[in-house]
Amino acid sequence: MISVLTFMYGLIFGSFYNVLIYRLPNDESIIQPPSSCGNCHQQLKALDLIPVLSYVLLRGRCRYCNHKVSIQYPLIEIATGFIFLILFKIYGLNIYYFKAVVLASIVLVMSMIDLKHYIIPDEISIFTILSRLVFFFILRDITFQSLLLAFLLGGGFLFIIALIGPMGGGDIKIMAGFALFLGLEKTIMALMLSFIFGGIIGLFLILFKIKGRKDQMPFGPYLGLGSLVSFLYFSEIFTWYINILY
Repeated sequence: MISVLTFMYGLIFGSFYNVLIYRLPNDESIIQPPSSCGNCHQQLKALDLIPVLSYVLLRGRCRYCNHKVSIQYPLIEIATGFIFLILFKIYGLNIYYFKAVVLASIVLVMSMIDLKHYIIPDEISIFTILSRLVFFFILRDITFQSLLLAFLLGGGFLFIIALIGPMGGGDIKIMAGFALFLGLEKTIMALMLSFIFGGIIGLFLILFKIKGRKDQMPFGPYLGLGSLVSFLYFSEIFTWYINILY
């Protein structure tokens, strides 16, 4: 029952994340006005906003103008549901679970915005930093010195890259925020994984002519993926690497 409720809460939060993904890049309020159809601008009612179920019952179309609704909405809701559920299976229901949920949620929202608009809104970076500071004062799970070093490494390394190559300011700020969640050692792994993921996926996109060599490619999703993998599986990856090395 707890697992079912956790998944359902994930669906609900996923619906809210869709609002963030749509409104933050346009500098719109996430509170007002209420949700409406992007085509006919009719304000949506409660029955139109039930996560996943409304999309299925309405066959992916607006109730009022019959305009097609993006499949992104139910996919984000379902993805968030599974994120909540998987992290619950890993951590149980405790403060560390909520810390992991916050980080994973930030990665999801940030990645979708960066993929669609090639930007990472400052609001997301600021929320990342502030939310981690809240968890720091609650958990005291790392020394302040380690926290500061991780912050400087996460943002500073990408800042140096930005001086000599293509690296956006949003990438620098969000990685500094992720580093606060990770700590020094996990930040090092996260950066390594980010460039590995970026290289492999970028090569795949070029080989299959989905992207050209000179096309702009957002790096934020790779930073998020690398950070999340390092956050969840640092010990396992590090042990595996040491076993191979020696």
